[in-house]
Amino acid sequence: MSLEKYWKKRKFDKTPEPKGRVLKTSKNRFVVHDHYALKAGHHHDFRLEMPASAKASAGKDVVLKSWAVPKGVPEKKGKRVLALETEPHPVSYLNFQGEIPEGCYGAGVVKVFDKGTYKLIERTENKIVFELKGKKLKGKYTLLKFKKPNHWLLFKIE
Repeated sequence: MSLEKYWKKRKFDKTPEPKGRVLKTSKNRFVVHDHYALKAGHHHDFRLEMPASAKASAGKDVVLKSWAVPKGVPEKKGKRVLALETEPHPVSYLNFQGEIPEGCYGAGVVKVFDKGTYKLIERTENKIVFELKGKKLKGKYTLLKFKKPNHWLLFKIE
């Protein structure tokens, strides 16, 4: 199951985060959280609702593919930022806002920066091209995977 890492990292008797489950259908939604983490500092958490694997067919193991973006999701064309892939999150995390208590994984305040829908243009194991349709973030973006595990480059192309 694609949420096992997420579940193992959390103490659901202490954190307000949703336990969630894997879904079978996707509405192609996205969310960007402002995460004021006690350990990692302020960063964005960027999440796309999609099947857990590029090889999975539509209607299989739909989760929020997730990346921590230390410098924030770029709003201007050409700006390139590091995006560190994290464990998939449950789709119910789309609406999560709150304070994760000290002593819990990801402790700190989480707020929604932007959310909306996206159009998937291309997806392989090493590249995801999509168009965001949010309140703040609009336009085409690319995520390119580096050779180093979990390291991606995120940039706006239009």
